[in-house]
Amino acid sequence: MATAPKIIAGLSIALSLWGTASLAQDKAIAIELNDTVNIENACRLVFVAMNQSGLVLEKTSYDVVTFDGSGKVGRSLTFQFGRLPVGKTKVVQFDLPGQSCDGISRLLVNDVAECSVDGKASEVCIDMLKTVTRTKIQFGL
Repeated sequence: MATAPKIIAGLSIALSLWGTASLAQDKAIAIELNDTVNIENACRLVFVAMNQSGLVLEKTSYDVVTFDGSGKVGRSLTFQFGRLPVGKTKVVQFDLPGQSCDGISRLLVNDVAECSVDGKASEVCIDMLKTVTRTKIQFGL
């Protein structure tokens, strides 16, 4: 019976370490394609950006490429998310003139256009980027 407390203690340590690893994985710059809206002669893309990186992102913008329904490359765009403080959630909208939302099958984050941390260029905006979509349009790296 003396081994039962040791097993329980070992399991407790393992579970606490697993929880810590899980929290570390949560550090990210999460951008969600939340909605698409056809407006007069344009497609409005609605994004929710969450900075969980632990760093203040002073300037954040991404080069994004659209793909049409047949998978052909469409437009190359720059989406500016601006300043993203730590722990901040921000909703940002971008209108694509002359574009129907139904004509977009995919959005590809091709690269970082600008990422500034502590006044210096940083790769954190792409290295920690996690993407998700709530729409029929694929969105990712």
